[in-house]
Amino acid sequence: MTTLEAFESGMLDMKDFYFTGDDYRYRIEGEAKKRFLGLLEDRFNSGVKYKGKTRKWDTVILNKTQELARFLLGKSEFIDFLDPAPSLVRSDSRELRKRILELSASEARKLGIGKSTFHYVKKQARSARPFRVYRKVAEKLAQLA
Repeated sequence: MTTLEAFESGMLDMKDFYFTGDDYRYRIEGEAKKRFLGLLEDRFNSGVKYKGKTRKWDTVILNKTQELARFLLGKSEFIDFLDPAPSLVRSDSRELRKRILELSASEARKLGIGKSTFHYVKKQARSARPFRVYRKVAEKLAQLA
């Protein structure tokens, strides 16, 4: 999912890759690799509900690995890889980015979006990086559709 998000948002593009004729492989440019690893790190550090608490994905992966080890050693008879399921919903679709970029300050004010929030979402919509639009702001922006 993170790889798709990187390409859909424009963070990665085919120009970020080069072909090596020696071994017939594509390689990723250094700066593009840094951008992608930053996005990947953000995803691994995002929270997820697991066993009644909010945990980071890296912690959940560690716990699932330990569960798998117990299962393989015969110390456990069941393993559950379905919980927690990753959320594959994005809040920064191309349509939303376009809507934000076309929005004027006066229109934002009429929707009840404050100056600083408007500045933030406009700045984020211009960047290639994925961003999160909070529920209340997303609801106000949905009124434009």
